[in-house]
Amino acid sequence: MKRALAFLLAILTLSLVNINQVNAEAFPGDILKIPMPGAPAIGLPGETIEIQPQEGVDIMELSIVSVMNGPYKLEILQKDGTIKAKIPENVVPDVYFLQVKSSKGEVIIPNGVWVLKEYPKVLRIAHVSDIHITSGTKFGYVCGEYFQRNMKKIQELCDGGIIVPLHSYIAADSAYTYWAMDDRVDVTINTGDVVDTAGDGKGYRLLLDIISHATVAGRPTIIVKGNHDDPPNYYSRLIGPTDYYIVIGKFIIIALDSHGDEAHPYMNQLGWMEKVLEDHPDKIPIVIVHHPYWYSGPQGWIGGRIEGVSAFDDEDWQEMIQYGSYYWFGRNQEHLDIARRFLQDVEKYNIKLIMSGHIHHDKLHIYVDKNGNEHWFVTLTATGAPDKEPNPPSKPSYSPTWYGSNVVEIDENGNVKLPEVEKMFGSLFNDFISLPVPQEFITFRWATDFGSAVKFINLLGEESGKFAIEIPDGAQVDASVTNITYKLLGERKIGDKTYELFEITVPKGVSQLVISKGKDTENPQIDISYLTPSKPTKGKPFKVYISVKDNLGVKDIYVEIEANGIVTKYPAVQTSGGQAEYFMAEIPEVDADEYIIRAVAIDFYGNKATSEMTVGEIETSTISSTTETPTSSSTTSSPSTASPPETTSSTTETPTSPSTTTESGGVCGPAAIISLALLPLIVRRKKK
Repeated sequence: MKRALAFLLAILTLSLVNINQVNAEAFPGDILKIPMPGAPAIGLPGETIEIQPQEGVDIMELSIVSVMNGPYKLEILQKDGTIKAKIPENVVPDVYFLQVKSSKGEVIIPNGVWVLKEYPKVLRIAHVSDIHITSGTKFGYVCGEYFQRNMKKIQELCDGGIIVPLHSYIAADSAYTYWAMDDRVDVTINTGDVVDTAGDGKGYRLLLDIISHATVAGRPTIIVKGNHDDPPNYYSRLIGPTDYYIVIGKFIIIALDSHGDEAHPYMNQLGWMEKVLEDHPDKIPIVIVHHPYWYSGPQGWIGGRIEGVSAFDDEDWQEMIQYGSYYWFGRNQEHLDIARRFLQDVEKYNIKLIMSGHIHHDKLHIYVDKNGNEHWFVTLTATGAPDKEPNPPSKPSYSPTWYGSNVVEIDENGNVKLPEVEKMFGSLFNDFISLPVPQEFITFRWATDFGSAVKFINLLGEESGKFAIEIPDGAQVDASVTNITYKLLGERKIGDKTYELFEITVPKGVSQLVISKGKDTENPQIDISYLTPSKPTKGKPFKVYISVKDNLGVKDIYVEIEANGIVTKYPAVQTSGGQAEYFMAEIPEVDADEYIIRAVAIDFYGNKATSEMTVGEIETSTISSTTETPTSSSTTSSPSTASPPETTSSTTETPTSPSTTTESGGVCGPAAIISLALLPLIVRRKKK
């Protein structure tokens, strides 16, 4: 009982700290309005960029640095409100950390300045959305292209594949890692809900780490705020402004805040946007806004082409209202004036691309005005949140989805393409208009004082590109336990973190990169901390909570149920975002009166540890731990993460329609919810 209570209090304490994080250091948004980690300054060598300090802040020095290049000092040309700073002529094109010295302190802003060799004629965008990073628990189960929220259902589908409980943080990091490696894109655009709870300070810190890795790998990111980022207290201080614009050569990207649950911009924002567009008449406009403008279309739920109409024509407008989302149009059509003005702006200023998220489902509308101009409204499924209709769907008539991201291209003439969708599906109007990334490309990172390690699950085929990682001083790649191809490009300490940049090739299947200070001969520490319910009922689901520690990191964590002479394996998921010490495995049912629960941890050097618990009609449970050290340095891979459980049975799940699931935007509680859920169980047990 004492162990269980201590475990509960540890999770609860960590959860509360994560949500109410207080930090005395200066945040980027305390010093600058823009650039910020989600809104970089962009220019060519020798050009001038604009930097807007917060009111009352005096900027004394600006410099940029990357792992491979710099540092370069930016010449401050003007200090009258908006600062104009010159990028040196000799700067090597790269994505840079911006180092700022000011009267209010010093900050280092990842993704602060993006220096291009030349402006693109085709802007190639990696579109991600709704990553919902949390310092708590938020996950779904994936197996190849299959996605389910229920362990039993994924068991039934995953015949010989890899079942992965995909935490929202892991999904977000994996997607950013993949697109940083991929030369098909120039920039990552995130259309909001970057955290699951707006007050989750640790969640935003986790996002900053992801942005930092992408910065080191040379991939910039642009972000717009979502409803889960509202109120934007942390968002504005750590990620970026709520309304802004960025010019990239021929293209202008305008970010519009859709104001939390109000779900649409205001009239004054549209006025501001119109002024920006009038000041940049020669640019190709792209608007990013979290809530989608359209809901249905001529092809139903998935959208379609809306052709030969105009928002300036009263009859046409009345005909189009049926397709509008209630976010923009209003549940009782109370926002029609805002919705109509925006669509008129789309026509008037020839806005070619509008990118959104929120509904956790892929959707495409191509609005063709009476002049024949196409305007693409691209809505993306959730990249990191499991609050969506599964694949396969819960009912045959429902529209499936997965953890996805996409490639969107727009050229200097305003022509928009979804090249990978057309290649993959042969059609633009499908249930899926995204790629299964991160679902089929997953990275698990560990970092300690002894080293850093990454496990890759890659089902897409061989993938190559730049990869960034934080390391402790003195650590080196251990080739004896690394089975990816790698080349170290550079290493540098930026602020208080040391980064290494690699060129890597990740083979298909499960592989790893290990950077350590020496051979790891220590076994992991693992313990079954608690069951919920504490006394599982035969044939009913229960959860196993596990505490795990290792000096480098754990590659495989799973639970075995040994019952009736059969061993069934279940993967474990972290109960907090980032690098976790507590994990949970969901057990759908055990059809036995007595059985053994065995938690297993295997580290990146193959060192193995187990913890056992006997469950049955006897009053007391026995717990034991064993460790096993491999005789060689070869890596041992847990079969539980490479194959599905050996036994299956059916269960039921309350179906959720696409409209119910997606219109809600996916509601998730704070990080403490998992602890609070255990309180009644603890209390009941204590009373006995």
